[in-house]
Amino acid sequence: MDDRKKQRDRLVKQVSDEMEELHQRVGCLLSPRVAQALASVPRHEFVPAALQSAAYDDQALPIGWNQTISQPFIVGLMTERLEPQPQHRVLEIGTGSGYQAAVLSLLVQRVFSVEMIPALATAASQRLARLGFDNVEVRQGDGRQGWVEQAPFDGIIVTAAAAELPPALPAQLKIGGRLVAPLGRSPFAQDLCVFQKEAEGRMCRRSLLAVAFVPLV
Repeated sequence: MDDRKKQRDRLVKQVSDEMEELHQRVGCLLSPRVAQALASVPRHEFVPAALQSAAYDDQALPIGWNQTISQPFIVGLMTERLEPQPQHRVLEIGTGSGYQAAVLSLLVQRVFSVEMIPALATAASQRLARLGFDNVEVRQGDGRQGWVEQAPFDGIIVTAAAAELPPALPAQLKIGGRLVAPLGRSPFAQDLCVFQKEAEGRMCRRSLLAVAFVPLV
């Protein structure tokens, strides 16, 4: 077993233990499917070269342009609460380095990811293609508008914080679909929320825990 594999396995164990400790609050444990996805994605490929020694620590890391790659625990939790299925088509708002999209790509049929910052969108698209995550499509644009041409989606995941949920996103979610997003008016102090779209179109909301995400731009 190579060192990277050992590091990934150790990280997945840490994420699993943390979710177990918070089970009563967050309402889920790390499933075998999501654990396998986390263990399969080479996180060191998604962080700057100077930070690769910290790639398998359970922490967020800067990726440039005042953006970060999310803490693996948060990636695992958000992925679990999205309840991804193999036939699903998922929208991600905030591609960043592409790490969350790579994890999702191993769990669903297609991932459509929108990134506002052109340099990040280009780099993430090239990185995902190079690493073989070929069921992810990245587009540069305003994530608050979603991706109308590909809607409706089975799930939507937002990896940056807004004061309120952008109204275009629930409109692009299927009935019964889930949306996971950090919300809050204070920078770097938000609630991680899970929404489910009910039959009449109403979004049922549940708050999970306090989180700190970069702002949705």
